[in-house]
Amino acid sequence: MISVLNVLLVALLAFASASIAAAERLPFTLGVRDSLMIAHSFHNHPSFGPAGGMHGATYTCDVEFSSANLVEGTNWVIDIGKASDILADVLSRYNLKNLDEVFPGGEMTTTEFMCKTIHDGIAQRIREDVGDFKGEIRVKLWESHKAWASFVGEV
Repeated sequence: MISVLNVLLVALLAFASASIAAAERLPFTLGVRDSLMIAHSFHNHPSFGPAGGMHGATYTCDVEFSSANLVEGTNWVIDIGKASDILADVLSRYNLKNLDEVFPGGEMTTTEFMCKTIHDGIAQRIREDVGDFKGEIRVKLWESHKAWASFVGEV
């Protein structure tokens, strides 16, 4: 019993230390939000139960841009208007579309997969259009008020 408690304590301390280190490393965050409606299936894979067939989803998409410092001269993490425009543009690739047609190779378009896909699209646009942002981007897709997935990566 003591060894289980020790393992849990070590894991908790490691998580707390990582969270504190991340907050100290990237203390500034700006967030923007949009939404999208999609249709997709999981190609009747048995692991997905009734959701394996064609169904729709309405996602709320939160994107956080985190940075160690504010941009000199503007004191922002990123231009909020530009961030909102980039998010809307990336989401337009998927909004009101059947993801089975957008990804015709049989890709399982899980919420986690879509977080990474949206992140990659935003990161590419940031690299191309926003020269003064350096940091991390977190994409969080809310399936409902009870369930979400996220992906975070550096730009």
